[in-house]
Amino acid sequence: MLKAVILIGGPQKGTRFRPLSFEVPKPLFPVAGVPMLQHHIEACAKVPNMKEILLVGFYQPNEELTRFICSAQQEFKILIRYLQEYAALGTGGGIYHFRDQILSGGPEAFFIMNADVCSEFPLPEMLNFQKEHGEPSSFVIMGTTANRKQSMNYGCIVENQQTNEVLHYVEKPSTFVSDIINCGIYLFTPEIFQHIGAVFQKNQQDMLDEQTNGNGWHRAEAIRLEQDIFTALAGQGKLYVYKTPAFWSQIKSAGSAIYASRLYLNQYHKTHPERLFVHTILLLTHTLGPNVSIGTGVTIGAGVRVRESIILHGATLQDHSCVLNCIVGWDSTIGKWARVEGTPSDPNPNDPYAKIDSETLFRDGKLTPSITILGCNVTIPSEVIILNSIVLPHKDLNRSFKNQIIL
Repeated sequence: MLKAVILIGGPQKGTRFRPLSFEVPKPLFPVAGVPMLQHHIEACAKVPNMKEILLVGFYQPNEELTRFICSAQQEFKILIRYLQEYAALGTGGGIYHFRDQILSGGPEAFFIMNADVCSEFPLPEMLNFQKEHGEPSSFVIMGTTANRKQSMNYGCIVENQQTNEVLHYVEKPSTFVSDIINCGIYLFTPEIFQHIGAVFQKNQQDMLDEQTNGNGWHRAEAIRLEQDIFTALAGQGKLYVYKTPAFWSQIKSAGSAIYASRLYLNQYHKTHPERLFVHTILLLTHTLGPNVSIGTGVTIGAGVRVRESIILHGATLQDHSCVLNCIVGWDSTIGKWARVEGTPSDPNPNDPYAKIDSETLFRDGKLTPSITILGCNVTIPSEVIILNSIVLPHKDLNRSFKNQIIL
């Protein structure tokens, strides 16, 4: 049997996903019409012999998460459970803390997936790859190719080109190491816990040596798969890289959610054509697309133009408004002839290996031009222009804004 563990993280200071994460936990934010996590769960549920999906994070259990889990269990006919960490334990510490839950039932292998990635999730291919490479207890990292400059923003993998063994692993190096990057999707056997346990024991000993206070063991359990485990396993004949030719991207910011939405919408033509026509729109005097995702209960007036945007449920776009490169929050209203526009943060279209850049919110003390985000219940009056701005929830604007965060 197989299991899957999805690392969903938790609320953090200074998150790049605000103000949208005020309303729903980031993993439940809709990307291409369904919660971000649903793409992962759907891929896992299709894998033969997959018995259970565990969500690991440090969000407080809440109504939205509980409702999502119940709904996903019914839809995909698979057991899904949420395991709450007492603190942020890192990508390795979280799974080590819950190792008994992961190993119960005796899975022969399990997937680990970061929630904030979008992908075609070639999980069966990774299973076949594992059977063909190394010994039965070998571990697999999913990798993809980035350009030289952007690769340094990720975990970099040096492989043996004949065997695909990982010879060297460096997380976010300061100089170029390799153009093969870590996708945050792994296939492990139970033996991985021996390696994580060894790091835990070493951390504990280091804490004792430093004569730390009673909180020492908490820090000992904060373990990172990338820096603490993969770096040590590289070159030991245990770790292999499966390079996917399919699409992949991080979803770190709201701008990258629009790009991820585009990737999934393109995939829907093959996998879910019914999702492309899930909303019946009676007024045909407006133009939508490309890459537009519209939530339930959205009202769109005549002559409206929308492209490269996510319109969340309950929003109203009044006649002749124009929405470009935006996320329009739940129950927000854009007035007649208003223009709400952002600057796309797309990868370079002329570089097949380019990835989306995780821009900082500010550069040189100024807001970095990016997509425009309207929080929930924002009202934009008629005939104003909102450009490259972030509007916090429940704001009733009365004029145009450019390059501002409107508190």
